[in-house]
Amino acid sequence: MTTLFKTTRNTALALASLAPLLLASPAQAELPGPDQPEARGLAIAQKSDAMNLGYINTQTEMEMILTNANGDVSERRLGFNTLENKNPNDGDWSMMIFNEPADVAGTAMLTYAHVLDPDEQWMFLPALKRVKRISSVNKSGPFMGSEFAFEDFSAQEVGKFSYKWLRDEACGELTCHVTERRPLYKHSGYTRTISYTDTTDYQLRKVIYYDRKNSLLKTLTFSDYQLYLDKFWRAHNLYMENHVTKKTTTLRWDEYEFQTDLDKADFTQDSLKRAR
Repeated sequence: MTTLFKTTRNTALALASLAPLLLASPAQAELPGPDQPEARGLAIAQKSDAMNLGYINTQTEMEMILTNANGDVSERRLGFNTLENKNPNDGDWSMMIFNEPADVAGTAMLTYAHVLDPDEQWMFLPALKRVKRISSVNKSGPFMGSEFAFEDFSAQEVGKFSYKWLRDEACGELTCHVTERRPLYKHSGYTRTISYTDTTDYQLRKVIYYDRKNSLLKTLTFSDYQLYLDKFWRAHNLYMENHVTKKTTTLRWDEYEFQTDLDKADFTQDSLKRAR
């Protein structure tokens, strides 16, 4: 486990302080105290991650609603499939497939998330009839005209970040742990994010993003959580607001299907071309 976090001294110290707790399930372990902000922040991320272990795979569809600064709206419809990577030292796989409107139908993106190694991402562009690899230095660019960056659609593995708990505070009707995350991987478009994780189910409720100049960039809000298989929480509404461009993107998710017949063969570059 330490191989995932050897990049920074602070994270290594946090892991050392957590050693007695790692004998228990991360979801059940008690958090380190406020006097250990790095260890506490890491433990919160681990507890949140543990809530999703064992999902195997998911299939769903969603609506992407783009709103520009003048209030003009455009809508897209797409499918979203994920595959859990059983290797604890690596990230999950995902595929997005655009179905509507006609001018983007058939466009698909495949992502292999990693921890500190660069994520691998490919896009199939129907007009060119070819698969294009996305450069690891271009992950901060906007995805398909939305306010989400390419890196936002990659799995947020615990080992991708260093952590520091800041405070606990009210977030709507809940209480949230507020944690600063700093990316450890190269070429991120963010210097840091501030994450709000509820203290009840350890689900993200809000993420605030700061750009490479450490200026406020955008805010992502999660809502309409639903519980599947008595264990797995999924937010059905994601709202990203860009404070610089004044544009917003809303993702509205349909019902999820868990543990379907998806397998690795459905997450290859060849399958990108067949995704419809």
